Amino acid sequence: MHEILRILQENSRLSPDEIASMTGKSSEEVKAAIVDCEQKGIIRAYKTVVDWEKLGEEPVIAFIDVKVSPERGVGFDDVSERIYRFPEVRSVYLVSGAYDLRVQVAGATMKEVAFFVAEKLATIDRVMETSTHFLLKKYKEDGVIFEEPDSDRRLAVAP
Repeated sequence: MHEILRILQENSRLSPDEIASMTGKSSEEVKAAIVDCEQKGIIRAYKTVVDWEKLGEEPVIAFIDVKVSPERGVGFDDVSERIYRFPEVRSVYLVSGAYDLRVQVAGATMKEVAFFVAEKLATIDRVMETSTHFLLKKYKEDGVIFEEPDSDRRLAVAP
């Protein structure tokens, strides 16, 4: 099953027949494993990585570090849930370091993201501090490189 999941994680568009030929399993075994993983919630979603910049529609992305005062019995879970329910929020992670949570937010403009931080995120009980970092350039996302490869990266030699 792990082998099938790793293959799907790299390319979820592969058919069960293609995965079967890569793993040596039958197509029926692959289909059954995928359905089982979907039903158990192991496979959470199928995702497409889009280069919005090439379409001229790139959203403003921000990474917001959040310091939270944990509460006995629930720790950070209840605050995290309140945060991830906002439609602007793409990801929420519990992290180590000076801050407790790393939140990824998308908006149409910097002003929209700033409004989210000031009016929605910072006003949540037990949120003590935020630090916002705006994405300037994307080089790689989910294993996909966004830079166009140069055909020849050697330095020119002059006589």
